Amino acid sequence: MYVNSNREGATRRGFTSLKIAGALALALGLGGCLGYDGTVQHGYVLDQRALEQVKIGASPEQVLTVLGTPSTTSTVGGDVWYYITQKTERTVQFLDPKVVDQRVVAVFFGPSKRVTRVANYGLEDGKVIDFVTRTTPTGGQEPSFVLNALKGLLRF
Repeated sequence: MYVNSNREGATRRGFTSLKIAGALALALGLGGCLGYDGTVQHGYVLDQRALEQVKIGASPEQVLTVLGTPSTTSTVGGDVWYYITQKTERTVQFLDPKVVDQRVVAVFFGPSKRVTRVANYGLEDGKVIDFVTRTTPTGGQEPSFVLNALKGLLRF
């Protein structure tokens, strides 16, 4: 009987050690999730005060001083500098992130290489909205290829 109680005690200690090891492994595994806020800012960090300093008529050097180097520039249809930012958030670390805010600040330059317009575009309900002028582009106002072709035929 004395041997059985030793064997029983050893088994209990083994289960207790196994429980402690399991709890420690679980705590270490979940420890990577601690301190994770879930919000990540990608691209240009928009400072509203800096954006307000860009005035109509400013030179490209002044814009570079205030806003810094643009994310990209236009290659067709005029000189425009784009500052692009995107904020993603995830509630659980291992899930795919969800886009919660997306902004494109566009600085338009005229032929004289001076700022003619500043637009702050955002993503709201799946539509691009200009937050500076509060306008939304509407479809149907741009001329189509067919309409231009018919107008070209009428000119001859």
